[in-house]
Amino acid sequence: MTAPKPPNPAPSAGLRAAIDYGPLLVFFAVNFFAPGPALARIMAATIAFMVAMVVAVVVSWVKTRHVSPMLWISAVLILVFGGLTLYFHDERFIKMKPTFVYALFAGVLGFGLATGRPLLQALLGSAYPGLSENGWRKLTVNWTVFFAAMAVLNEVVWRSTTTDQWVFFKFPGCAIITVVFALANIPMLLKHGLTLGDTDETPVPPEG
Repeated sequence: MTAPKPPNPAPSAGLRAAIDYGPLLVFFAVNFFAPGPALARIMAATIAFMVAMVVAVVVSWVKTRHVSPMLWISAVLILVFGGLTLYFHDERFIKMKPTFVYALFAGVLGFGLATGRPLLQALLGSAYPGLSENGWRKLTVNWTVFFAAMAVLNEVVWRSTTTDQWVFFKFPGCAIITVVFALANIPMLLKHGLTLGDTDETPVPPEG
């Protein structure tokens, strides 16, 4: 009789933050410090972003033996839109990438709501212990609306600002907005059974 397979090790808060936000930090840093005109800098930043995203996926697998579906989606879209950016030498593709990521997340969660499937619970269930079914439904509605709003906001920002301004909006702007939104949900979640336990960590989906 074989022994049961041990559970995958849970990532620490620092590791999860590095996986989720490390590639964005690399993108921001390379765009900021690379020499040359704006187009050359964002091309260099796009290459670094793609490499960093692959590293994030590998680190997630090596350290936890797991890669979240949202991280897979983000990685694939970054490689696709990053590749298009480099091939056509057109920064609009990498700027449109967050719109597609946010819209896809909103669509998937919205589909789950419409069909009665707790897709967000399947993705983040262990991160919100004790949360009731009604709490999960409300949280899913909130994140669906949030992702849809972020898709629209990204379109507005990249079409109306300079490349450097859009990069700053992408990071740290979107990261700050996402964390603040996640924290704003905590009072509602506590009313629906969430138990924080010994940690104040607030899980958030990976950035678009």
